[in-house]
Amino acid sequence: MLLAPSLQSLPAVSGSMPLARQVDYLRISVTDRCNERCLYCMPEQFQAWTPREEILTYEEILTIVEVAVARGFKHFRVTGGEPLLRRDIEYFIGQLIRTKGVESVQLSTNGTRLPELGEVLFTAGLRRLNISLDAIHPDRYRAITHGEVAPVLTGIRHAKALGFPSIKLNTVLIRHQNENEIWPLVEFAASLNIPIRFIELMPVSLTEMLTEKNFLPTGEVMEMLAAKDILVPLDEKMGHGPAKYYRLQKTGATVGFIGALTNLHFCESCNKVRLTADGHLRPCLGHHGEISLKPALRPLPDKPALRALLDQALAEKPPEHEFRNNWQPHRIMTAIGG
Repeated sequence: MLLAPSLQSLPAVSGSMPLARQVDYLRISVTDRCNERCLYCMPEQFQAWTPREEILTYEEILTIVEVAVARGFKHFRVTGGEPLLRRDIEYFIGQLIRTKGVESVQLSTNGTRLPELGEVLFTAGLRRLNISLDAIHPDRYRAITHGEVAPVLTGIRHAKALGFPSIKLNTVLIRHQNENEIWPLVEFAASLNIPIRFIELMPVSLTEMLTEKNFLPTGEVMEMLAAKDILVPLDEKMGHGPAKYYRLQKTGATVGFIGALTNLHFCESCNKVRLTADGHLRPCLGHHGEISLKPALRPLPDKPALRALLDQALAEKPPEHEFRNNWQPHRIMTAIGG
């Protein structure tokens, strides 16, 4: 198995690839606030939160979901910021799950509030969790997230004990930060029979993060794991995202890899758009284009107008992200939604 190409050797993409994919997956950000400050996501001193009156209400979001379902959307993910910081989040998730035409609902969380909210979320009907875990060692976790790992690990175990049938762990790869954590993370995930995905660093908030010094390609991580175990490719698709999964033959761990920069075919099957907490549709994380839905929501919802704006977003969805083309982020990741 060859190492992934270096960051500098990655080619720019022209954007001429034809778009042949069905978009049926909406990621819904319910807040831009977070109780951690991950190196790759939020500048340490950032305080420019969106005013609360600009954040969509749950009712406005559910109206958008109804229109999206009528347009063919089936799969929804609730994100932030940290979505479990928003009041009554279990009410919203329950309403979303019960919306006619919604086939699956997932929650992305840093896991810090799962010890207290896991049970109410399960009672509301949630069954699918994606939990960020960038390190196991407390000092290393603190260095990356400025948070504490103990409640996250407690929350993961609590969710497993509650019986959530789908739990996945997500690790963003940062060289000199967590490459020594990779095997402990795999062992932890295997001990709970939970898949773990390794995600290449992207310039989603701070351009200076994406450097040769910081970039750790998924191919190199596969080499690390192959030195300890045998990677067996899995044919089944786990969820609705772009990860490619393997089973570690001896360990029994299920590991996934998301290589947004080194996989030159990464965008070919992209089936998602994002709804920001302040009411913008973003067809692609790696493009600056956004379409405001506020004119079709306030003062009163206008579903035909919402449909037209959603159709516009789908028409403007580009064939490729621009992360390889000297990308300069204009909004931090917590403002866009995970």
